Amino acid sequence: MSILSYRPYDFRELSDDIEELSRLYSFIQTEEIGRSVEGRPIWEIRIGEGTKKLHFNGSFHANEWITSSVLVSFIKEYAQALASGSSIGWVLAKKLWSEASLSVVPMVNPDGVELVINGPSAANEQQVKAINGEVEQFDGWKANIRGVDLNNQFPANWDIEKERKEPKSPAPRDYPGERPLSEPEAIAMAKLQQREQFDLMAAFHTQGAEFYWGYEGNEPEESRLLAEIFERVSGYQAVRFIDSHAGYKDWFIQEFQRPGFTIELGKGCNPLPLTQLEEIYIATRNICIAALLNAGT
Repeated sequence: MSILSYRPYDFRELSDDIEELSRLYSFIQTEEIGRSVEGRPIWEIRIGEGTKKLHFNGSFHANEWITSSVLVSFIKEYAQALASGSSIGWVLAKKLWSEASLSVVPMVNPDGVELVINGPSAANEQQVKAINGEVEQFDGWKANIRGVDLNNQFPANWDIEKERKEPKSPAPRDYPGERPLSEPEAIAMAKLQQREQFDLMAAFHTQGAEFYWGYEGNEPEESRLLAEIFERVSGYQAVRFIDSHAGYKDWFIQEFQRPGFTIELGKGCNPLPLTQLEEIYIATRNICIAALLNAGT
């Protein structure tokens, strides 16, 4: 199985990878945690048996689909290392397996990813073109297929974002919806955390080569220590606070007071070009390993 995929990573690519991972590795578990607006499965991949429970996710935003690709690539490399009894990065894969249980939702927003990469379907063409101002290019689309920004959907000062965000109706980006957790994709992600009570969460986005680790002072001291480690292994800048609310990381920290991170991979304009894939993957892998190794310290 190839580690990196140098093609736009759409829902079919993800589905094929999940099928192959399940076939090759009996120690990998997959589960459908919900369905998108258009009925696509939102897949979760699980690996590891340790007591520390971590969760990573990608493609909350449609044109950030490269995050799905690198997260699945990490699962592939991790699984190969486990199967061969070798190391991943600087640590034995078996050590990570025995110490941590990892949950990954690689594509939170499959409908949006499909729109950005493959264009509208006959069923949704009229609706999405109207939301997009009749423009037929969808590279700037971040929202789900209904024009709701899934990372502005969570009840962490959602009313502030609702008031100040410029879009007041469905839009390609930034519209927080009519109420928190109105969208099935956001509901699935909230229910996942409420059910599983993960000890650490990292949401992978693009771009900026930086990451955010605080929210309203609710983050534990462990977050600072982990941020220092992530900064060192990735070369990305650690930023404690930004003027933003209603994101998944914000809600996670507010409600559970556990380490939560928004990781902004790469630099440039979304969708980031595949010429950055290897560099982005190295940063992603290093952060993932560091999180699995150091969570709970």
